[in-house]
Amino acid sequence: MNQAQSNQAMCHSCGKPLVLAAEKVARTEECAECRIDVRVCLNCKFHDTSSYNECGEPMAERVVDKDRRNFCEYFSLFKGERASTGEDEKQSALDKLNDLFK
Repeated sequence: MNQAQSNQAMCHSCGKPLVLAAEKVARTEECAECRIDVRVCLNCKFHDTSSYNECGEPMAERVVDKDRRNFCEYFSLFKGERASTGEDEKQSALDKLNDLFK
């Protein structure tokens, strides 16, 4: 990943760079490519599936629908690429275990 990509916000849905009118993300902002809401947990720098309520901000209220716009006061647009969640590795390991018992 080059330096330009590491500072670019990417849409959680389509993976395309987000082009925003202002630095602060409005609640009604949508991705220009796929028309998905931008101000969602999945685009927030605090989103962390390993944390309580999947949020790294301890003062934030629980948000159930992580892919829908919300009123979270702690939203901060994540810039860069997210690390792998490990789901592919988990599935691969499960497949190997299942193959042992065939």
